[in-house]
Amino acid sequence: MSKPLEILLLDDEAIVGKRLKPALGKIGCNVEVFQDPALAVKRIAEKEFDIVVTDIYMDGMDGMQVLDLVHEKYPRTKIIMITGYAMISLARESMEKGAFDFIAKPFKPDDLRKVIAKAAKALGFSIQFDHSLVSE
Repeated sequence: MSKPLEILLLDDEAIVGKRLKPALGKIGCNVEVFQDPALAVKRIAEKEFDIVVTDIYMDGMDGMQVLDLVHEKYPRTKIIMITGYAMISLARESMEKGAFDFIAKPFKPDDLRKVIAKAAKALGFSIQFDHSLVSE
């Protein structure tokens, strides 16, 4: 059995982590959830994650700073940006800085699972993803 995908999820809204951790666990991912960007950054300094999912607008540090930090330290890590402020310019800027993908809130857990599966494939992981759960 291959090792599980290691994911760090950072969003200052507790409900986001509460909803997404079990959804990602169902497809065999190990998920660490953070609401505080400073604590997430500290954890990133200790451990390399396969995928980092980060909100863009948070107090103290924004997702673009997290993107820069992760991209510099772990070029292999796929970074997925999530935000309630979906603007084309923001999506373009995050992609230019090296983000793997960009998802606008509100989104369904399946939307994120699809992007995670795509990122996993790009990393060479085969992820067990039950497509019958996916509402196309």
